[in-house]
Amino acid sequence: MGNLAFYVFLIVLLVGFLSSAIRILREYERGVVFTLGRFTRVAGPGFIIIIPVIQQMVRVDLRTFVEDVPTQDVISRDNVSVRVNAVIYYRIVEPQNAILNVENYMEATSQLAQTTLRSVLGKHELDEMLAERDKLNSDIQEILDSQTDAWGIKVANVEIKHVDIDESMIRAIARQAEAERYRRAKIINAEGEQQAAEKLVEAGRILAGDPRAMQLRYFSALHDIAGEKTNTIVFPLPMDLMDAIRRRD
Repeated sequence: MGNLAFYVFLIVLLVGFLSSAIRILREYERGVVFTLGRFTRVAGPGFIIIIPVIQQMVRVDLRTFVEDVPTQDVISRDNVSVRVNAVIYYRIVEPQNAILNVENYMEATSQLAQTTLRSVLGKHELDEMLAERDKLNSDIQEILDSQTDAWGIKVANVEIKHVDIDESMIRAIARQAEAERYRRAKIINAEGEQQAAEKLVEAGRILAGDPRAMQLRYFSALHDIAGEKTNTIVFPLPMDLMDAIRRRD
């Protein structure tokens, strides 16, 4: 009876040993193995064995993480207060660095993304935030990627999702846009008046250079007047005709 209990104990001990020694890692997982507290290797994927008590293993997921950057209050370069949030996509490319060089790589990446978002956007004006979002995304991505390289992290993409402006600022921007449209309309109208005046001056020079051209313009004006439905028609007399009448007198 005692031997049976001993064998049962050995079987339980063996099962416990095997359950703590055997690890199965998926294709997208890696195991950072430590032996007596020292980094030994990166294992996986598949079936691996570690020595219980002496060795420990930390699982690392290699898939792309999607991290929402909380809404940040940003003061633009032209002193406009906006609220901006974004999303970042990153993955671990060196598992040992993600475990050895930073305490919590997910929290560290999130905090770094928040400070970088405020820093980069604070250097630009509001118009640039709204019109050049792709360039800002690229700038933030490059900064994050360079700073997280020591953590074994690759930042693949950054996307600014929303740029929220105060209601009072929206009204001010609308008034500014309306004033700009009015200014452009006045400039276009003035340019049209200038071009028309230049054409009239040019036409006057041509008519003054050839009296026959003036006569043709006179007959054209009479034709236009005759086509109108008016009761009274005033016929202008050419100046040379008036001069001829005075000379006869």
